[in-house]
Amino acid sequence: MFSSSAALRRGLGRAVTASVSVTALVSAGLMAAAPAGATAGATTTVSSHAQAKRVCSAPAAPHMMACNALVRTDVHQPHAFSISAVSPNATPSGFGPADLQSAYGLPANGGTGATVAIVDAQDDPNAESDLATYRSQYGLPACTTANGCFKKIDQNGGTNYPTSDTGWAGEISLDLDMVSAAAPNAHILLVEATSANMSDLGTSVNQAVSQGAKYVSNSYGGPEDSTDTSSDTSYFNHPGVAITVSSGDSAYGAQYPAASQYVTSVGGTALTRDSSARGWSESVWSTSSTEGTGSGCSAYDAKPSWQTDSGCANRTIADVSAVADPATGVAVYQTYGGSGWAVYGGTSASSPLIASVYADAGTPGSADYPASYPYAHTSALNDVTTGNNGTCSPSYLCTAGPGYDGPTGLGTPNGLAAFTNGGSTGGNTVTVTNPGSQSTTTGGAVSLQIHATDSASGQTLSYSATGLPAGLSVNSSTGLISGTASTAGSYSVTVNATDGTNAKGSTSFGWTVSTGGGGCTGAGQLLGNPGFETGSASPWTATAGVLNNDTVSEPAHSGNWDAWLDGYGAAHTDTLSQTVTIPAGCKASFSFWLHIDTNKTTTSASDKLTVAANGTTLKTFSNLNANNGYTQQTIDLSSYAGKSVTLKFTGTENSSSAQTSFVIDDTALNAS
Repeated sequence: MFSSSAALRRGLGRAVTASVSVTALVSAGLMAAAPAGATAGATTTVSSHAQAKRVCSAPAAPHMMACNALVRTDVHQPHAFSISAVSPNATPSGFGPADLQSAYGLPANGGTGATVAIVDAQDDPNAESDLATYRSQYGLPACTTANGCFKKIDQNGGTNYPTSDTGWAGEISLDLDMVSAAAPNAHILLVEATSANMSDLGTSVNQAVSQGAKYVSNSYGGPEDSTDTSSDTSYFNHPGVAITVSSGDSAYGAQYPAASQYVTSVGGTALTRDSSARGWSESVWSTSSTEGTGSGCSAYDAKPSWQTDSGCANRTIADVSAVADPATGVAVYQTYGGSGWAVYGGTSASSPLIASVYADAGTPGSADYPASYPYAHTSALNDVTTGNNGTCSPSYLCTAGPGYDGPTGLGTPNGLAAFTNGGSTGGNTVTVTNPGSQSTTTGGAVSLQIHATDSASGQTLSYSATGLPAGLSVNSSTGLISGTASTAGSYSVTVNATDGTNAKGSTSFGWTVSTGGGGCTGAGQLLGNPGFETGSASPWTATAGVLNNDTVSEPAHSGNWDAWLDGYGAAHTDTLSQTVTIPAGCKASFSFWLHIDTNKTTTSASDKLTVAANGTTLKTFSNLNANNGYTQQTIDLSSYAGKSVTLKFTGTENSSSAQTSFVIDDTALNAS
């Protein structure tokens, strides 16, 4: 997550140190959970460090459902700060939109034109205002009744809302925030059932579909019974609509409506950052023998035609999965029964996430059951292969492994391809800009950014290339071709860009690699400590506090360290500089990854970052360039060949209390 909170990060002497310790516990998987039959509010301890509770009581009678949400009780928003002092991603802990989009390869502006429905029981009177706070916190577009983005109705389509309930209100906040995180541009329809009885909740599902929602999330469940197949027919048989259902939080064992043959059953994982190419890893969420993601073989529901596992003759739970472990939980804002920012988990988090991924991916086929889509695109998922949620036979029903398994299904989203309509391109057009003929020398460092556009908004592009000179590769997420050319020759290169609907564009160009040793000597990457991973500035020169390894407030683009300039919300100047010599006869390119976040609401460029070489300003950025994540910047320094050059970043904040942070990582000065 990224934070722009001056008060949290700077004003109280790096007060975020305390929150980092909490994050360390989260990453370590330390949490508490209530037994499956616990009442709402009961708290249990799994370790001496972490606690959590269920927000809804267990089903008290046949056909009654419980929500599948848990809330951490050991992580609180510091009472010293009002919400107005907290800036995007400065919540007490928990993953925010940028984290979830990164982990699952989702677009930052997905959901355009879609309506995602949330079905819950009882009323949350603060639902809209809490949603507004969450979205403002993370810089997401406003979603209100006034602008037509948000709508709350009762199960009959009116505004005669049911009795309010603090437990289900927590579930509602979790659901609304997860849709906002994964499909920020989608409209949201909240349908509140009169009670947690399956008949009322099912009526609410029908109401959501009649309102035009093509994506309906259900974060509740209860024990299976012989009436489930009748409920299937009455409530869940909606071709052309992606209906997602939580698999449950009581570890191994089937529950309904996750067992419905017509829905996408969604399991839960523990999600953590790591040093892999993806940057994330996942395992089965399991806290105890009675707490963890649900899975199993249905006693009543028939197996859908697209499900082919052989160890269960009926419907197998689950189909896919997403983060659910409260120990690696998500940030939620909740005031009706809550005190503001909190960390939530449970498969109540994973169901609305997957519904929103369907919304990002595009409208389902009118006769389709979208639960089948992932089975047609298994390679487009992150396969979860470790962990279990109990003991069972056959073991795949409760133990993760390569391919399909019960706890995590086919895996977690890796972009949108697994959730699209049968491999359709959706009519999208992807255009890749031709960079022109390229030339370099053996031993020369290369940094060539490929640019592509998509005719559809909200699409994430993935890149591939054939025919690249030996030693070079393309980053599948960014389209950056980099490396060191090793073999002379003439190459014909083709670069492809593919979006989440499988629409593809390509371009081809020539690349000549000549034998090195001509004009440029000493080619390569010239900066020392380019990613700040030594933990100290040298050979950079930096003002106090610039070097940073706070992985919660301002995480690095890669590794653990970055350079964080400003963020104080007061008059302040930070600098970061390094002097290098560019060899004569070389082309030189200076690049860096930059993240900017701000609390400024004005339209003036009041806080600025300048990039200079030997005192000459090369680029200027300001609070108006705030972005949700890192972007790479590249500057040509070939005119400085044969010279010593001092590269200097200068971040300047004015005296306003609203801060701006400039975060720099993964610098490079490539000479070739």
